[in-house]
Amino acid sequence: MSQHDPDHELTPDELHEIERKFDPELAFRPTGRAIGMIVSIALVAMSVYHFYASGFGLVRELLHRGIHLSFVLGLVFLLFAWRRSLDTTLPKPAWYRISGVPVADILLACLAVGASLYLPLLPPEVVSVRVGNPSSFDVIMGTALLLLTLEATRRSVGITLPIIALVFVGFALFGPWAPGALKHGGVAWEGLINHLYMTNQGIYGIAIGVMAQYVFLFILFGVLATRIGLGQLFIDLAMVIAGRYAGGPAKVAIFSSAFMGTISGSSIANTVTTGALTIPAMKKVGYPPHFSGAVEATSSTGGQITPPILGAAAFIMVEYLEIPLRDVLAAALFPALLHYFGIFIMVHLEARKLGLRGLRAEELPKAGLVLREHWLSVIPLIILVYLILAGRTPDFAAVYGIIACVVVGFLNPVNRLTLHDLWLALADGARNTLAVGAAAATVGVVVGVVTLTGVGFRLGYVVVQTATDIGNVIGGIWPLSVFTVGQWTLFFSLVLIAFSCIIMGAGIPTTATYIILVAVAAPALGLLEVEPIVAHFFVFYYGVLADITPPVALAAYAAAGIAGANPFRTGNTAFRLGIAKALVPFVFVYSPALLIITDGFTWAAFTITLGGAMIGIAGLGVAFSGFFLTHMSRLERWWVGLVSLFFIAPGLTTMALGILLWLPVAIVQFRKRLKET
Repeated sequence: MSQHDPDHELTPDELHEIERKFDPELAFRPTGRAIGMIVSIALVAMSVYHFYASGFGLVRELLHRGIHLSFVLGLVFLLFAWRRSLDTTLPKPAWYRISGVPVADILLACLAVGASLYLPLLPPEVVSVRVGNPSSFDVIMGTALLLLTLEATRRSVGITLPIIALVFVGFALFGPWAPGALKHGGVAWEGLINHLYMTNQGIYGIAIGVMAQYVFLFILFGVLATRIGLGQLFIDLAMVIAGRYAGGPAKVAIFSSAFMGTISGSSIANTVTTGALTIPAMKKVGYPPHFSGAVEATSSTGGQITPPILGAAAFIMVEYLEIPLRDVLAAALFPALLHYFGIFIMVHLEARKLGLRGLRAEELPKAGLVLREHWLSVIPLIILVYLILAGRTPDFAAVYGIIACVVVGFLNPVNRLTLHDLWLALADGARNTLAVGAAAATVGVVVGVVTLTGVGFRLGYVVVQTATDIGNVIGGIWPLSVFTVGQWTLFFSLVLIAFSCIIMGAGIPTTATYIILVAVAAPALGLLEVEPIVAHFFVFYYGVLADITPPVALAAYAAAGIAGANPFRTGNTAFRLGIAKALVPFVFVYSPALLIITDGFTWAAFTITLGGAMIGIAGLGVAFSGFFLTHMSRLERWWVGLVSLFFIAPGLTTMALGILLWLPVAIVQFRKRLKET
């Protein structure tokens, strides 16, 4: 559905179809009553188990990860077809199907459960003896789990991530034939399976552990919070705050997506949820369809960088960096605000350029009524954030946030939660974790190969050496020679890693992209003495940018489906609107004070960095929109755009120089404006 009647309001079923079409993680196949009941019970059991294990149980690490993986892989084979299809009708009965599911998939689901639980159910003393010396049956089960994990990921996420994992497996096996600095001694199949299956460095590694311990609970919290009306509260508040101003619906999209980002880490889900309201409203006041879709898509991708949930990546970061979650959330706050600030500037300038109106009073909800009906729904979020800031563990905070959602849901007279609603929410929460869980297991394969072969440091060396060679060439050209070779090396290393992140993120879940790039790209930044948290945030931000970067801009394509716009044009516009997200990582590499918790932080450095970044982002917004006080010439746009790059490395000198270079354009614009009036 790329085109439709612009006056036609999409139905919930049509919105669901768009979400399934552009989000492979939600492309579940229909099942008959028997399998459907089994799946529903298994999903609810999965939610109840994780809630119990994290809040009140005590399950040893390997067993907990194994149980989580068995749920994920078993359910993936039941819910995701061999070949993805948008056909929502139940297949006709056949001898090789049971309740719409092929017998082969049921057998694969059983085998996946067995392979996932085989090692975790062995006594710990037996496992410790076999590590490094696996039995033949261990190798068989490990091989089966590896293949089933790759197939489950292919079905639920797409082919790209399994191919990447197979490339890394091939690299481990055929290391002696690798080129240049990547050459290594090679690993036998038994040794590879031992590392990927028998240790906590592979499939049962950090990625699947974080999914089981933290991410599952936060996804479940987001589903429950939405069910009790928190999502509607956010949308209504955004309407009250921004709807009346010029181009109001676009500004509503920014605020509502920012609010929704606090409880959802999914770009596409955010796009469909808020876009169903904001995109038609934007078109109604005069925004072009492709621009309307782009605003919603770009705003919605901010959900993955907005505290307190940040998708799943925040919890991976906590494990890798061994710092409290509150520190990660503090570091993420101002970069996220800069992302939304950049979109707001461009939306405002576009509204000024097109002369668009805001929403009328009769089109807006009443603030008093909104707060009176929905204020109870914000209590669970307040409890969650308070517990995180108080230093509690993420799983502790999530458990009590979930309890608060249930209690508020049963007490709230407006959005009352029934037992049936609770059952559906528990099932939906588990269902939404399946694809990311399978992806995490496959990422464990990649990370396992990296730790086994040391390829991360090898690739880091290649990146830095390539950047150094480019820097030597550029540094010999006047006037570029005013910068040192070391400065050019850092800059081009960042550019190379940024492009790698965007390419890697095309069609791969953000969390998977982040974990892979932390393993293979962050070492390059480490060689350049970039602080670990800065390196992690750099690759994370560029991985998120892939959701609005053509040719695989899934969030933008989903928004285009709602807007009835050209998908590729919508993706290009979304990337332009999200240019701030591409600039901000460079800013905090050159001035880490923006992340607050970095070494040597001072409020003076933070203020200068934030102010400089805002000026630079505003300048880029002016350049890309072609409007400041009035319409700009091409020369004016290019000049302002180039000068804005001075603010990549904010400082008093660069800020003063940048503002000075802007003055001629500002004077010209002021004179043009006077003539027009």
